[in-house]
Amino acid sequence: MIVRWGLSALPGLLAELDIARPLLIASGRWRGVELPVEIPAERRFHGVAGHAPPQAIAEALAAAVATGADGLLPLGGGSAIDTAKAVSIETGLPVVSIPTTYSGAEMTTAYGSRDAATGLKTGKGGARTIAVLCEPLLLLDLPRAETAGTALNALDHCAEALYSARRTDEADIDALAGAALIARWLPEVLARPRDVEARTELLRGAVHAGLALRGGMGLAHALAQSLGGWTGGPHGGFNALVLPPVLRFNAEAAAEPIARLAAALQTDDAAALCEQLARLGGFERLRDLGVAEGDLDGIAAAAVEKPAARHNPRPASAAEAAALLRSIW
Repeated sequence: MIVRWGLSALPGLLAELDIARPLLIASGRWRGVELPVEIPAERRFHGVAGHAPPQAIAEALAAAVATGADGLLPLGGGSAIDTAKAVSIETGLPVVSIPTTYSGAEMTTAYGSRDAATGLKTGKGGARTIAVLCEPLLLLDLPRAETAGTALNALDHCAEALYSARRTDEADIDALAGAALIARWLPEVLARPRDVEARTELLRGAVHAGLALRGGMGLAHALAQSLGGWTGGPHGGFNALVLPPVLRFNAEAAAEPIARLAAALQTDDAAALCEQLARLGGFERLRDLGVAEGDLDGIAAAAVEKPAARHNPRPASAAEAAALLRSIW
């Protein structure tokens, strides 16, 4: 994965990758964005929607084909990047992401798409995600909830990479580096949202967390994915809430990696610190994010069938997963 810093690097990066006609994929928020490369109106797709619904993917795909795009340039958070990855899988086009949150979606080849009609979130792998361009200035106006939620999603990537059944020594290095940076700089960003240094260091933590994803995920992500698919609520916020109880659930089965996580966080209780960061970001209960108590059993049952749950160090039954959700409802 190529990682470059600063929008000024974009023209050289696209030239290096032999991309001359990129399709910009973004939400309406970025309709007036100025980039250091010329992208005509017909190669600007602004139909991105939350959780990358199938209709938005189909429209972005049609735009890529109609304009003869030779690359995809998603600008935004996980929904924009997931939309681009879905188009990449269908077309083979390379993806150069410009993330404006801390989600880490830009580092993976798989996407998630939620069908609002069914409440199901499905996905697929195989996107050509080849480069990431980091520009902290684009994150200065990111709202508090999105800042905290996506940063805590990144912290979840770090935690689960350390104890997933797919973990690697290489991923551990990024997981510990990312966790340390996120714990250090998220409070600073929340206190001073437009502090460029704080935003930059938090984004560095998110880059490490994204690279740690090659170590795999676990039960917390499975629960967050199921919650998002069921309700359409924020993936980051759900990750912020589920990580502390899942860390406690895994305490005996993953004692050593969780101890290493705690050391990186500079605490002796990783779950408690993650809970504190979630509260600092404004996340307290699932009910605040639109989750109905009557849906918890169904959400839990769907979660334990997800691949991420099967990589968790301690197997969880549907009843155990439901109990974890009720503890934070």
